[in-house]
Amino acid sequence: MNDTTSAILTEATAAAYVAAAGFRVGPVGRVGVELEYCVRDLSKPMHRPGPDRLLGLLAHLGNPLPGGSGVTIEPGGQLELSSAVGASMTDCVAALTRDLALVRAVLANHGMVLDGTGLDNVRAPLLVTEHPRYVALAEYHERSGSKGLEVMCNSASIQVCLDAGSDDEEDWGGYKRRWWLADAIGPVVMAAFANSPHRSKSGRRWVSHRQGLRFGTDASRTRAPRRDDDPRAAWSRYALAAKVAMVAGPGRWHVPAGLTMRAWLRGHGPRPVTLEDLERHLGTLVPPVRPRGYLELRMIDQQPGDGWVVPVAVVTALLDDPQGAEAGAAATEPLRSPLRRHRDWVGAAREGLADPAMAAAALQCFTAAGEVLRRQGAPLTVRDAVAEFTDRYVARGSCPAEDRREQRRKVRVGAGG
Repeated sequence: MNDTTSAILTEATAAAYVAAAGFRVGPVGRVGVELEYCVRDLSKPMHRPGPDRLLGLLAHLGNPLPGGSGVTIEPGGQLELSSAVGASMTDCVAALTRDLALVRAVLANHGMVLDGTGLDNVRAPLLVTEHPRYVALAEYHERSGSKGLEVMCNSASIQVCLDAGSDDEEDWGGYKRRWWLADAIGPVVMAAFANSPHRSKSGRRWVSHRQGLRFGTDASRTRAPRRDDDPRAAWSRYALAAKVAMVAGPGRWHVPAGLTMRAWLRGHGPRPVTLEDLERHLGTLVPPVRPRGYLELRMIDQQPGDGWVVPVAVVTALLDDPQGAEAGAAATEPLRSPLRRHRDWVGAAREGLADPAMAAAALQCFTAAGEVLRRQGAPLTVRDAVAEFTDRYVARGSCPAEDRREQRRKVRVGAGG
């Protein structure tokens, strides 16, 4: 049997593959969610439970879990639950809620908790795996500083995965308009759910330091692709222009310096490019919205408690419902600046909803999402969670990061008093 993953690729073949694989067309409505959590041992706050320890504790639950969620461990020991694909937001949330409750209960029995923050700012970054992929990626990041390793080992996000869309160019369900809308609402979503505050020694303020750190690594792999009328072509150009972080091989993987995928395809790498190499490369690209056949929204910080439900419900309402999409597009119209789009993303990570224009757009988006959820008959618990978040944060131009700032301020004041 032929192994197509080992077939040698030309530049033209690779470009065509990336364009087609990024957006698999079809009807919308399915939802998947990936939840990352930093794990803390309450008896040893600075300790990182290792992969074998965590997976061993959860082994009796099965993998996937009863609700269909897969369990994996990230390079810094973060625990990730990847839901089964739900036929709707409601189905996905219900199944993932049950699986998460099982995991939390097992860990609690062993004195461990899942930390509902976007970034662990207490423990120093530490790689807890010897997998060659992560060892190579850590080496790649180390060449440009410590930010990449901190993202790998200390960050935790909520990733919402939605269908790419159909071929219809006139409808909000079409993949071209959905890609455009995901990019348009992305900074608003990032700002509203920012939950990794930080102030640098120079005084620079971040509400999503997790995303700020990511933007501070390799720009060719972390910035949002340029907007284009043809998202498939835009994504293909982006992927081939991005730097290659690793080349797999026997033993220690090779970590190239400054090699783009396009240059590798043109013969400037250590060996010819295979489909497996290209797929591995695509898996290392981490723009805020990543097309992987579906749309993967990666800009959301992890939330406390069961707060993860709110971004899942809001994003789904704004992208999968035609009226929600129309409202999201209208709300973000004043924010769109194609010539300086990266600055919009960075500004959202720094200021959050402290920016009046961003706050106004967020309130319109969240209000519209609430109306969509009510009209669709979403579970009352989900609607209440969205309404409570809107009242507590969005209506006040705030975000969860501000809670953590206030908590730290009270600790400092208390210690000083």
